[in-house]
Amino acid sequence: MENQNNVTEFVFIGLWCNKQVELLLFLFFLLCYLTVLMGNFIILLTITCNHLMQQPMYYLFCHLSLMDVSYTSTVVPRLIRDLAATRRNISYNDCMTQLFTAHLLAGVEIFILVSMSFDRYVAILKPLHYVVIMNRQRCDMLIALAWAVGFGHSIALLLVILSLPFCGPNQIDHYLCDVRTFFKLVCEDIHVVNILMIANSGMVVVLVFFFFVLLVSYIIILYNLRSYSSARRKKALSTCSSHIMVVALFFVPCIYIYVLPAGSENKDKEMSVLYTVIAPMLNPLIYILRNMEMKVTMRKVWSKVIHSELK
Repeated sequence: MENQNNVTEFVFIGLWCNKQVELLLFLFFLLCYLTVLMGNFIILLTITCNHLMQQPMYYLFCHLSLMDVSYTSTVVPRLIRDLAATRRNISYNDCMTQLFTAHLLAGVEIFILVSMSFDRYVAILKPLHYVVIMNRQRCDMLIALAWAVGFGHSIALLLVILSLPFCGPNQIDHYLCDVRTFFKLVCEDIHVVNILMIANSGMVVVLVFFFFVLLVSYIIILYNLRSYSSARRKKALSTCSSHIMVVALFFVPCIYIYVLPAGSENKDKEMSVLYTVIAPMLNPLIYILRNMEMKVTMRKVWSKVIHSELK
Protein backbone atom coordinates (compact mmCIF):
# COMPACT_ATOMS: atom_id res chain seq x y z
CA MET A 1 0.00 0.00 0.00
CA GLU A 2 1.30 3.49 -0.93
CA ASN A 3 1.87 5.78 1.99
CA GLN A 4 -0.77 8.52 1.82
CA ASN A 5 -0.23 11.08 4.55
CA ASN A 6 -2.69 13.98 4.45
CA VAL A 7 -2.11 15.06 8.05
CA THR A 8 0.19 18.02 8.72
CA GLU A 9 -0.63 18.42 12.40
CA PHE A 10 -2.27 16.63 15.32
CA VAL A 11 -4.52 18.02 18.04
CA PHE A 12 -4.27 16.76 21.62
CA ILE A 13 -7.54 16.21 23.49
CA GLY A 14 -5.58 16.38 26.73
CA LEU A 15 -6.22 14.94 30.17
CA TRP A 16 -9.56 16.60 30.99
CA CYS A 17 -11.85 19.04 29.20
CA ASN A 18 -12.96 20.90 32.31
CA LYS A 19 -11.37 24.39 32.34
CA GLN A 20 -11.34 24.69 36.14
CA VAL A 21 -9.69 21.30 36.50
CA GLU A 22 -7.16 22.22 33.80
CA LEU A 23 -6.19 25.39 35.70
CA LEU A 24 -5.44 23.30 38.79
CA LEU A 25 -3.53 20.81 36.62
CA PHE A 26 -1.54 23.68 35.10
CA LEU A 27 -0.38 24.77 38.56
CA PHE A 28 0.19 21.17 39.67
CA PHE A 29 2.32 20.15 36.67
CA LEU A 30 4.25 23.42 36.79
CA LEU A 31 5.09 22.74 40.43
CA CYS A 32 5.99 19.13 39.60
CA TYR A 33 8.30 20.20 36.76
CA LEU A 34 10.07 22.76 38.95
CA THR A 35 10.45 20.07 41.62
CA VAL A 36 11.96 17.67 39.05
CA LEU A 37 14.48 20.30 37.96
CA MET A 38 15.38 21.37 41.50
CA GLY A 39 15.51 17.85 42.98
CA ASN A 40 17.70 16.42 40.25
CA PHE A 41 19.89 19.54 40.18
CA ILE A 42 20.56 19.05 43.91
CA ILE A 43 21.38 15.38 43.32
CA LEU A 44 23.72 16.13 40.41
CA LEU A 45 25.47 18.91 42.31
CA THR A 46 25.88 16.74 45.41
CA ILE A 47 27.35 13.82 43.44
CA THR A 48 29.65 15.82 41.14
CA CYS A 49 31.01 18.04 43.94
CA ASN A 50 31.99 15.11 46.12
CA HIS A 51 33.81 11.79 46.06
CA LEU A 52 30.52 9.99 45.31
CA MET A 53 31.09 10.44 41.56
CA GLN A 54 33.90 7.88 41.81
CA GLN A 55 31.51 5.21 43.09
CA PRO A 56 29.73 3.18 40.37
CA MET A 57 26.32 3.33 42.05
CA TYR A 58 26.33 7.14 42.23
CA TYR A 59 27.91 7.46 38.80
CA LEU A 60 24.95 5.53 37.36
CA PHE A 61 22.53 7.47 39.55
CA CYS A 62 23.96 10.71 38.15
CA HIS A 63 23.09 9.55 34.64
CA LEU A 64 19.63 8.48 35.84
CA SER A 65 19.01 12.02 37.14
CA LEU A 66 20.08 13.45 33.78
CA MET A 67 17.63 11.12 32.03
CA ASP A 68 14.83 12.10 34.41
CA VAL A 69 15.32 15.79 33.64
CA SER A 70 15.70 15.22 29.89
CA TYR A 71 12.77 12.82 29.59
CA THR A 72 10.43 15.04 31.60
CA SER A 73 11.49 18.05 29.52
CA THR A 74 10.33 16.36 26.31
CA VAL A 75 6.77 16.03 27.64
CA VAL A 76 5.88 18.30 30.57
CA PRO A 77 6.67 21.80 29.14
CA ARG A 78 4.32 21.15 26.19
CA LEU A 79 1.72 19.67 28.55
CA ILE A 80 1.88 22.83 30.72
CA ARG A 81 1.60 25.04 27.63
CA ASP A 82 -1.36 23.06 26.27
CA LEU A 83 -3.21 23.32 29.58
CA ALA A 84 -3.08 27.12 29.26
CA ALA A 85 -3.77 27.21 25.49
CA THR A 86 -7.13 27.25 23.73
CA ARG A 87 -5.89 24.99 20.91
CA ARG A 88 -3.56 22.08 21.64
CA ASN A 89 -2.04 21.47 18.22
CA ILE A 90 1.34 19.95 17.38
CA SER A 91 2.87 19.71 13.92
CA TYR A 92 3.48 16.30 12.35
CA ASN A 93 7.27 16.79 12.50
CA ASP A 94 7.20 17.94 16.14
CA CYS A 95 5.04 14.96 17.04
CA MET A 96 7.50 12.55 15.43
CA THR A 97 10.38 14.33 17.19
CA GLN A 98 8.65 13.99 20.56
CA LEU A 99 7.93 10.31 19.86
CA PHE A 100 11.56 9.60 18.96
CA THR A 101 13.09 11.64 21.80
CA ALA A 102 10.78 10.28 24.50
CA HIS A 103 11.40 6.65 23.52
CA LEU A 104 15.14 7.25 23.18
CA LEU A 105 15.43 8.72 26.68
CA ALA A 106 13.02 6.19 28.19
CA GLY A 107 15.03 3.36 26.62
CA VAL A 108 18.25 4.77 28.08
CA GLU A 109 16.62 5.17 31.50
CA ILE A 110 15.32 1.59 31.49
CA PHE A 111 18.79 0.22 30.70
CA ILE A 112 20.38 2.42 33.40
CA LEU A 113 17.89 1.03 35.93
CA VAL A 114 18.91 -2.49 34.88
CA SER A 115 22.59 -1.50 35.18
CA MET A 116 21.97 -0.18 38.69
CA SER A 117 20.43 -3.50 39.71
CA PHE A 118 23.50 -5.27 38.30
CA ASP A 119 25.67 -2.91 40.35
CA ARG A 120 23.75 -3.80 43.54
CA TYR A 121 23.96 -7.50 42.64
CA VAL A 122 27.76 -7.36 42.39
CA ALA A 123 28.17 -5.12 45.46
CA ILE A 124 26.14 -7.44 47.71
CA LEU A 125 26.98 -10.89 46.37
CA LYS A 126 30.56 -10.34 45.15
CA PRO A 127 31.91 -7.53 47.37
CA LEU A 128 35.56 -8.61 47.07
CA HIS A 129 35.41 -8.37 43.26
CA TYR A 130 33.23 -5.25 43.14
CA VAL A 131 36.01 -2.76 42.33
CA VAL A 132 37.30 -4.98 39.51
CA ILE A 133 33.91 -5.79 37.98
CA MET A 134 32.31 -2.34 38.33
CA ASN A 135 35.29 -0.24 37.25
CA ARG A 136 34.85 3.09 35.42
CA GLN A 137 35.49 1.50 32.03
CA ARG A 138 32.67 -1.01 32.54
CA CYS A 139 30.35 1.73 33.81
CA ASP A 140 31.08 3.81 30.71
CA MET A 141 30.41 0.74 28.59
CA LEU A 142 27.02 0.24 30.29
CA ILE A 143 26.08 3.89 29.65
CA ALA A 144 27.17 3.63 25.99
CA LEU A 145 25.19 0.40 25.64
CA ALA A 146 22.15 2.11 27.19
CA TRP A 147 22.29 4.83 24.54
CA ALA A 148 22.78 2.24 21.78
CA VAL A 149 19.77 0.21 22.97
CA GLY A 150 17.63 3.34 23.36
CA PHE A 151 18.60 4.66 19.92
CA GLY A 152 18.01 1.31 18.22
CA HIS A 153 14.59 0.97 19.81
CA SER A 154 13.46 4.55 19.09
CA ILE A 155 14.74 4.73 15.49
CA ALA A 156 13.07 1.40 14.63
CA LEU A 157 9.79 2.62 16.14
CA LEU A 158 10.04 5.96 14.35
CA LEU A 159 10.62 4.31 10.96
CA VAL A 160 7.51 2.17 11.47
CA ILE A 161 5.37 5.22 12.39
CA LEU A 162 6.74 7.28 9.47
CA SER A 163 5.68 4.54 7.05
CA LEU A 164 2.06 4.70 8.23
CA PRO A 165 -0.58 6.57 6.20
CA PHE A 166 -2.55 9.21 8.14
CA CYS A 167 -5.60 10.35 6.18
CA GLY A 168 -7.49 11.93 9.08
CA PRO A 169 -8.83 12.33 11.74
CA ASN A 170 -5.98 14.05 13.51
CA GLN A 171 -7.21 14.23 17.14
CA ILE A 172 -5.03 12.40 19.67
CA ASP A 173 -6.77 11.34 22.87
CA HIS A 174 -3.68 12.02 24.95
CA TYR A 175 -1.28 14.79 25.99
CA LEU A 176 1.75 13.35 24.16
CA CYS A 177 2.66 11.53 20.95
CA ASP A 178 3.13 7.82 21.60
CA VAL A 179 2.80 4.63 19.60
CA ARG A 180 -0.56 3.72 21.14
CA THR A 181 -2.03 7.12 20.23
CA PHE A 182 -1.75 6.30 16.52
CA PHE A 183 -3.83 3.09 16.58
CA LYS A 184 -7.06 4.93 15.70
CA LEU A 185 -5.49 7.49 13.36
CA VAL A 186 -4.01 5.33 10.59
CA CYS A 187 -6.04 4.64 7.46
CA GLU A 188 -8.24 1.57 7.79
CA ASP A 189 -5.97 -1.14 6.50
CA ILE A 190 -5.44 -4.40 8.37
CA HIS A 191 -1.83 -4.70 7.13
CA VAL A 192 -0.93 -1.27 8.50
CA VAL A 193 -2.61 -1.94 11.85
CA ASN A 194 -0.71 -5.23 12.12
CA ILE A 195 2.59 -3.39 11.60
CA LEU A 196 1.70 -1.00 14.40
CA MET A 197 0.66 -3.89 16.65
CA ILE A 198 4.03 -5.61 16.03
CA ALA A 199 5.87 -2.38 16.91
CA ASN A 200 3.88 -2.10 20.14
CA SER A 201 4.50 -5.79 20.90
CA GLY A 202 8.23 -5.22 20.52
CA MET A 203 8.05 -2.56 23.22
CA VAL A 204 6.11 -4.95 25.44
CA VAL A 205 8.80 -7.63 25.03
CA VAL A 206 11.55 -5.14 25.95
CA LEU A 207 9.66 -3.89 29.01
CA VAL A 208 8.70 -7.33 30.30
CA PHE A 209 12.20 -8.76 29.67
CA PHE A 210 13.98 -5.98 31.55
CA PHE A 211 11.42 -6.08 34.36
CA PHE A 212 11.94 -9.86 34.61
CA VAL A 213 15.74 -9.37 34.79
CA LEU A 214 15.30 -6.80 37.57
CA LEU A 215 12.87 -9.04 39.45
CA VAL A 216 15.14 -12.09 39.28
CA SER A 217 18.22 -10.12 40.35
CA TYR A 218 16.48 -8.78 43.45
CA ILE A 219 14.99 -12.15 44.36
CA ILE A 220 18.54 -13.57 44.34
CA ILE A 221 19.85 -10.61 46.36
CA LEU A 222 17.09 -10.85 48.99
CA TYR A 223 17.57 -14.61 49.26
CA ASN A 224 21.29 -14.25 49.93
CA LEU A 225 20.81 -11.45 52.44
CA ARG A 226 19.48 -13.99 54.95
CA SER A 227 23.03 -15.07 55.83
CA TYR A 228 24.27 -11.50 56.40
CA SER A 229 24.67 -9.77 59.73
CA SER A 230 21.94 -7.39 60.86
CA ALA A 231 24.03 -4.27 60.14
CA ARG A 232 25.09 -5.39 56.66
CA ARG A 233 21.55 -6.52 55.85
CA LYS A 234 20.14 -3.15 56.88
CA LYS A 235 22.66 -1.22 54.77
CA ALA A 236 22.05 -3.44 51.71
CA LEU A 237 18.28 -3.22 52.07
CA SER A 238 18.51 0.57 52.30
CA THR A 239 20.02 0.96 48.82
CA CYS A 240 18.05 -1.92 47.30
CA SER A 241 14.67 -0.72 48.55
CA SER A 242 15.31 2.73 47.06
CA HIS A 243 16.04 1.21 43.68
CA ILE A 244 13.07 -1.16 43.86
CA MET A 245 10.70 1.77 44.51
CA VAL A 246 12.15 3.73 41.57
CA VAL A 247 11.83 0.69 39.30
CA ALA A 248 8.23 0.08 40.39
CA LEU A 249 7.24 3.72 39.77
CA PHE A 250 8.60 3.57 36.22
CA PHE A 251 7.91 0.00 35.11
CA VAL A 252 4.46 -0.77 36.55
CA PRO A 253 2.54 1.98 34.68
CA CYS A 254 4.57 1.31 31.50
CA ILE A 255 3.72 -2.39 31.57
CA TYR A 256 0.08 -1.57 32.33
CA ILE A 257 -0.14 0.75 29.31
CA TYR A 258 1.71 -1.34 26.73
CA VAL A 259 0.67 -4.86 27.75
CA LEU A 260 -3.09 -4.29 27.91
CA PRO A 261 -4.89 -4.01 24.54
CA ALA A 262 -5.77 -0.52 23.40
CA GLY A 263 -9.27 0.58 24.34
CA SER A 264 -11.27 3.54 25.55
CA GLU A 265 -11.76 1.91 28.94
CA ASN A 266 -8.02 1.94 29.64
CA LYS A 267 -6.61 4.88 31.61
CA ASP A 268 -3.53 5.23 29.40
CA LYS A 269 -3.08 8.99 29.64
CA GLU A 270 -3.77 9.07 33.38
CA MET A 271 -1.28 6.23 33.97
CA SER A 272 1.28 7.96 31.74
CA VAL A 273 1.44 10.80 34.26
CA LEU A 274 3.06 8.36 36.72
CA TYR A 275 6.18 7.72 34.62
CA THR A 276 6.40 11.06 32.77
CA VAL A 277 5.91 13.34 35.79
CA ILE A 278 5.51 11.62 39.17
CA ALA A 279 8.41 9.13 38.95
CA PRO A 280 11.05 11.71 37.88
CA MET A 281 9.80 13.99 40.67
CA LEU A 282 9.94 11.32 43.39
CA ASN A 283 13.21 9.63 42.37
CA PRO A 284 15.49 12.22 44.02
CA LEU A 285 13.36 12.21 47.19
CA ILE A 286 13.45 8.41 47.39
CA TYR A 287 17.22 8.23 47.02
CA ILE A 288 17.84 11.13 49.42
CA LEU A 289 15.47 10.03 52.17
CA ARG A 290 16.40 6.34 52.08
CA ASN A 291 20.16 6.62 51.57
CA MET A 292 22.13 7.60 54.66
CA GLU A 293 25.38 8.22 52.77
CA MET A 294 23.56 10.56 50.39
CA LYS A 295 22.02 12.51 53.28
CA VAL A 296 25.35 12.89 55.06
CA THR A 297 27.10 13.99 51.86
CA MET A 298 24.35 16.50 51.08
CA ARG A 299 24.71 18.08 54.52
CA LYS A 300 28.49 18.44 53.98
CA VAL A 301 28.17 19.88 50.46
CA TRP A 302 25.42 22.37 51.28
CA SER A 303 27.00 23.43 54.59
CA LYS A 304 30.16 24.29 52.60
CA VAL A 305 28.08 26.23 50.07
CA ILE A 306 26.25 28.17 52.79
CA HIS A 307 29.50 28.79 54.70
CA SER A 308 31.25 30.15 51.60
CA GLU A 309 28.28 32.42 50.88
CA LEU A 310 28.38 33.88 54.39
CA LYS A 311 32.06 34.80 54.13
